[in-house]
Amino acid sequence: MVIVNGIKVNISYQRCTRCISDSSCPGITFDSKGICNFCYLHDKWTGWYPNGEAGQKKLSTIINKIKKDGKNKKYDCVVGISGGRDSTYILHLAVKKYNLRPLAVHFNDGFDNPVGGQNMINITKKLGVELRTITSDWREARDLKISFLKASVPELNEGTDVGIAASCYGLAYKEGINHLIYGQSFRTEGIKPISWAYMVGDYVNDVQKKFGSVELRKWKPDDPNYHLGWKELFYYSILKRIKAYSPLYYENYVRKEAEEIIKSNYNWVYPGAHYYDDLYWALITFVHRVKFNIDFRLNAYSALIRDGQMERETALELIKKPYVMEDPRIIELCLKRLSISREQFDEWLNLSPKTFRDYDTGYSMMQVFRPFIKLVSKSGIIPEIVYDKYFLCGK
Repeated sequence: MVIVNGIKVNISYQRCTRCISDSSCPGITFDSKGICNFCYLHDKWTGWYPNGEAGQKKLSTIINKIKKDGKNKKYDCVVGISGGRDSTYILHLAVKKYNLRPLAVHFNDGFDNPVGGQNMINITKKLGVELRTITSDWREARDLKISFLKASVPELNEGTDVGIAASCYGLAYKEGINHLIYGQSFRTEGIKPISWAYMVGDYVNDVQKKFGSVELRKWKPDDPNYHLGWKELFYYSILKRIKAYSPLYYENYVRKEAEEIIKSNYNWVYPGAHYYDDLYWALITFVHRVKFNIDFRLNAYSALIRDGQMERETALELIKKPYVMEDPRIIELCLKRLSISREQFDEWLNLSPKTFRDYDTGYSMMQVFRPFIKLVSKSGIIPEIVYDKYFLCGK
C-alpha cells in the first residue's frame, strides 16, 4: 500500500535504483533494472539540450536571434527573477556572458522573502538592469491562495506561478520584446509529475470561480493579471511570436559554483532553501507532506543524482531529515497574513485530496489537440520540452 497524492493505492512500494524517486510519485514506472521512467525522460532531454560544446552552439544561435530581434530596442529580452539562486544566476549570465540587454521582471503577491528582495536589488543595481516589480492586488492574491486550499489540490502556488509567467508575457508585449528568459533547469530541479505541477491560467480561473469570493480583474494584453490560459498563451506565443527560453538547459550548471559567483559579485544571500524566496512555500511544504505524501526533495535530489552532482547514498540520508522549509513560525505568519485561523486551516487540510483533473483546466481539450501541440513543439514555435511535460510526465 502506497500513498500517492494523498490517496492509498494498492501497489507494492518501489524506489528507483538510479535516482531516489519512488512509488509515491504519480505515474512512475520501472523497467526490469528498476530504473524509473523519469530517469529515461531526463536522458532524452539531455540529448535535446546538451550542455557541452554542442549545447553552447545551440545556445549561441538562440542568443544571436534574441540580439537580432532586439536591435534598436531598449531591451532585447525579459528575464523573470525572484531573488533566488537560479534566477539571480541567469540574470548574471544574460548580461555578463550573453551580452544581452534584459528587462528584469518580478511578481510579488505579498509573500516575498525580504532576503530575496535585497538580492534582486543588489544584482540589478550592480548590473545596471532595470527591475520592474508587478505587485498583485492583495485581495486577489489572498483569495486565490485560500481558494486553492479549499480546492484541496497540491498546486497551492498555482496563482503565483501563473502570475509570474503572465507578468513576463505582459511586459514583453508592452515593450515590444519577443523573448523571455527563465532560470530553470531540469538537471537541478528535476522532472515533476504533471499532477504536482500542472500550470495554466484556466486552472486558476476555474478554482477561483468555484471557491473564491473576489472576481479576478479582466485580461488585457499588457496587463494579463492571473490570466494565462490556453487562449492567452496562443495569443502571446503564436500570434505575437513571444518565445520563452531556459538557457540553463544548455549550461553546465552546478549550483555550488553558481552560488559562489553570485555571492562574490552581488552579495547574494541564500534564502534558506530552494523556493524560499517565497515564504508561502513553508506552508505548501507542510501541506504536501501531511496531506499528499509529497516531498519535492525526492524530485530535486533525483535530478542532481542523474546529473552527477550528488551521490545517491547522500540523497537517501538527507531525505531522512526534516525539511527546513517547514518552519512553524513562517507557517503561522502565512496563516496570519491570510487572516485565517489554525482551525479553519486544519479543516481544509482534512478535505479529501484532489488533482487538477477534478477541475476545468482545459486538459481534456489538450488531449484533443495533442497532435497539433506536438507539431508546434517540434517546429520550435513552443519549446519541444513542453509537449513532454504535459503528456509524458506521469498520469
